[in-house]
Amino acid sequence: MAHKSISGSIVSINTGSKKGEKKETAERGLLVPGSGLKGDAHCGTERQVSLLAVESIDKIRRKGLEVGYGDFAENITTRGINLCDLPLGTTLQLGREAMVRITQIGKICHDRCWIFATVGDCVMPREGVFAEVLQGGEIAVGDEVTILGEL
Repeated sequence: MAHKSISGSIVSINTGSKKGEKKETAERGLLVPGSGLKGDAHCGTERQVSLLAVESIDKIRRKGLEVGYGDFAENITTRGINLCDLPLGTTLQLGREAMVRITQIGKICHDRCWIFATVGDCVMPREGVFAEVLQGGEIAVGDEVTILGEL
């Protein structure tokens, strides 16, 4: 395993029953290997888990829109790591035992969301990342997110 380096933290865990909609926040969640975040609509799909940095959310807040965690339909909101600059294949440890590998950076938005409609921009298509769950485990708000490198 690669040497532990830069780390950040989980500031929100978000799940929803429908894809592409705002998600509800929770203090804890369970990542299931090869599946995703238990209870979320993306669990079991190609995009198992989505992550977005609060630093990205702040870009939209600076445009005058009050947005919160889960409003971008992200599963895990982080602080302290520039997620979209990490290369594909980067493995992150979330909390004590869960590990995910980045499989996609950004996405195509076929239908513009309410955020884009309101301020003419949305960061999720550029700065959101998607990951597969390599090793499951419980995660909680406040847990450390550590870049392990490429595995």
